[in-house]
Amino acid sequence: MRMRGGNSSRRSLGTGYLVPRRRAPEQARMGARHTFARGAGSGVCRSGIVTHTLRHPYAILERIRFAMESQWAVVFPGQGSQSVGMLGALGEGRPIVRETFAEATDVLGTDLWELACNGPAETLNRTEYTQPAMLAAGVAAWRVLAGATDLRPSRMAGHSLGEYSALVAAGALEFADAVALVSARAAAMQDAVPADAGAMAAILGLEDAAVRALCAEHADDDVLEAVNFNSPGQVVIAGSAAAVERAVAAAPAAGAKRALRLPVSVPSHCALMRPAAERLAARLASTELRLPEIPVLHNVSAAPVQTVEELRAILAEQLYRPVRWVETVQAMRAAGVQILVEAGPGKVLTGLARRIDRDLQAVELSDEAGLARTLEALGA
Repeated sequence: MRMRGGNSSRRSLGTGYLVPRRRAPEQARMGARHTFARGAGSGVCRSGIVTHTLRHPYAILERIRFAMESQWAVVFPGQGSQSVGMLGALGEGRPIVRETFAEATDVLGTDLWELACNGPAETLNRTEYTQPAMLAAGVAAWRVLAGATDLRPSRMAGHSLGEYSALVAAGALEFADAVALVSARAAAMQDAVPADAGAMAAILGLEDAAVRALCAEHADDDVLEAVNFNSPGQVVIAGSAAAVERAVAAAPAAGAKRALRLPVSVPSHCALMRPAAERLAARLASTELRLPEIPVLHNVSAAPVQTVEELRAILAEQLYRPVRWVETVQAMRAAGVQILVEAGPGKVLTGLARRIDRDLQAVELSDEAGLARTLEALGA
């Protein structure tokens, strides 16, 4: 049954609702003095920190200091993190989750909430459904978080497809436009390579340079590239199916602990996606974009863009360029980020973050327990 819901008023959730207003430093300092003067007890200080569970004034000040000085970032998972039942528990008590999926349903004409909750998995895993469903899941999780705290992240990023969720959350792209855009992206990617002609595989236990060398040695006249630098010792390769098979077979002799082919229908982020990028660029040219209100670090550069024209170009380029995820997380840490929140289904990015930097606190938000852990980590 097709879910009804969504209207033009909800489009504003892609910008104003999603970007909470930051309080001025002087206001936060006034709130700190006010709370300290009141001593321990219940209440909410002007910096937005709930104090009823804190019995010692120095603990109160520590929470306030964290909110004023510490930085945190939100990251969004991409294709591969989907599963039947995703966000189902969160959607039971949070109407904004179902409303977000309803907005996507209105754009596509397909009931994404029913598909996400009940499957079948074979349909959910088809890229034309996976991409808009994961976009909706990431945006829904972010809207839940944004409605639960007025603290504002200092950075955002998304892994591959997740970059679109980050751009919606940061106010660069309207959600309805993003749904239409990722649907077109999925179709272009599927059409770029004949069925079973491309493949991807994960290579575990090799340095980045060794994976690149493996690809160079076994490409022959085919496309074979290192495309996802996910964490130290975890690199994904993509290209023609025959070349990927050769690399997987040769990986153990090159020192890899493991090499396994991934169950995907398109070889993302390699040169085989250039035709898809050309189609996507034409669609991007007619899509309204803005510079993000929160800096978004892009997969291609591990850095924010400076102009809207650059944003359009980098989204198209992302289809055939590697995902530099290790560098993205490292850039966040260099900017002072201490906490990474994964907004959306699964724990893939949380696990990668811990392998990239053990001092980085990473929490996932895909259910009520995850929301509680996130708010506790943020001191909200």
